[in-house]
Amino acid sequence: MTDRTLTGKRVAILATDGVEQVELVRPRAAVEDAGAVTTLVSLASGTIQAMNHDIEKGDTFTVDELVADVSPADFDALLLAGGTTNPDKLRRDPAAVRFVKEFVGTGKPVGVICHGPWTLVEADAVRGRTLTSYPSVRTDIRNAGGTVVDEEVVVDRGLVSSRNPDDLPAFCAKIVEEFAQGRHPAAT
Repeated sequence: MTDRTLTGKRVAILATDGVEQVELVRPRAAVEDAGAVTTLVSLASGTIQAMNHDIEKGDTFTVDELVADVSPADFDALLLAGGTTNPDKLRRDPAAVRFVKEFVGTGKPVGVICHGPWTLVEADAVRGRTLTSYPSVRTDIRNAGGTVVDEEVVVDRGLVSSRNPDDLPAFCAKIVEEFAQGRHPAAT
């Protein structure tokens, strides 16, 4: 029997060139298998180039919407994948940073993995939150007022985080659960 707990939910996947392919594909499949509709939101129209292990070109993925043209009101949840260059490009784009900051401010659930928290840091969205990430991002999270733990999956008021692709089974299960739960009124 297929889990349809996310039927009717709209999930934004914010990504650009350099996204770690498995961190885009597996969470997207998990939420779609649970009934959600996903929208790949990016910085420019066309396609984005995914990477495998940051250095090998993977597949390309068609962009559905531009981040400058969407609003958090358009979606029920947000996914932020890693790869080192993907979040580094996102955190330098004012429209992407604004979208993430506003989205987190709604209290709607967000899933973030690996280097993805860099965009959250830039959006001042980790202050007072507990999360995990790839080891090289942890100092940035602490410097931005967040608490870092080294666990497979961490949930803090709808913010679901994991460290790396090895954590994807737990991450995917937890984002489906949190996305089904919806808004967290206590989120800041």
